[in-house]
Amino acid sequence: MDAADWEKLKRQGDEAIQRWIDKQLGGTSVTAVLIGAETFYRKWVNYEIKKSHERGNGLLGVYIQHIKNQGGYDDWKGDNPFDKFYIDRDGKKVSLSEIYPTYDWVNDDGYNNFGNWVEKAAKKAGR
Repeated sequence: MDAADWEKLKRQGDEAIQRWIDKQLGGTSVTAVLIGAETFYRKWVNYEIKKSHERGNGLLGVYIQHIKNQGGYDDWKGDNPFDKFYIDRDGKKVSLSEIYPTYDWVNDDGYNNFGNWVEKAAKKAGR
């Protein structure tokens, strides 16, 4: 979705955004979350993580801080958004970051390994 389409959707309100995200998750088995400097604070990323987990999708995080932007600069490593979410597992409160892995796109060679990461996430989710 380009910036103009996103702005148009935002003007329709939160429920419209939720419906759009829910529709985008339809037919998926894995959700990959690109983690930048501000991802942890993004309302709609958090909604997508929550909904993905609820629907049983596998999840994985990919840190992108070493990827240069259009200006040739990279960013600092953001906080893991999976740290915000907890589930009860055998009577113990466990964060999603303890369950779902994160990778660094550059240091973990995402170009060559992304498919494997997705496969692992799908298998972990039983898909």
